[in-house]
Amino acid sequence: MEAKETVIGIVIDHNVEDAEVIYPRLRFKEEGMKVLIIGPREGKYNGKHGYPFQADTTIDNITHNDLDCLVIPGGFAPDYMRRDKRILELTRSMVDSGKPVGAICHGPWVLVSAKVLPGHQTTCFCAIKDDVENAGATFLDQSVVVSRNIVTSRTPEDLPDFCRELRILLRKK
Repeated sequence: MEAKETVIGIVIDHNVEDAEVIYPRLRFKEEGMKVLIIGPREGKYNGKHGYPFQADTTIDNITHNDLDCLVIPGGFAPDYMRRDKRILELTRSMVDSGKPVGAICHGPWVLVSAKVLPGHQTTCFCAIKDDVENAGATFLDQSVVVSRNIVTSRTPEDLPDFCRELRILLRKK
């Protein structure tokens, strides 16, 4: 019997932090996983530093059943993503199903708006610390925080720790 392919979804929008898409995408592809770039609509998106990203699929074509892990990068994009009910529903469904969800930098804003943080420990970019605390999470200032199936990190510098912990959670599944 052939093993099921592991599928990682990375949600994006304009002005996403380029490194926080590129690094996980390459890291998980190195592991032989399928990585889908998921946009709110078809087409190209420009990263915060100008890197162009092409959506492989749209949020309308994805459910939590299609993914083994969801990655929410930072930059300015989470301010747009947190307003999209479809992205919030996917995020909630992933968390509720126990699948790994990673959010880095400003990405935890999506977790705040999806209302999945109460009772969790988390980290994030320092500018949104109050937001995650007001959403019911305990903030820890460290490179990576794993709280059940949610993995959070602060900045692109933390990407090696972030991807390592997501990979560990995926191995446990």
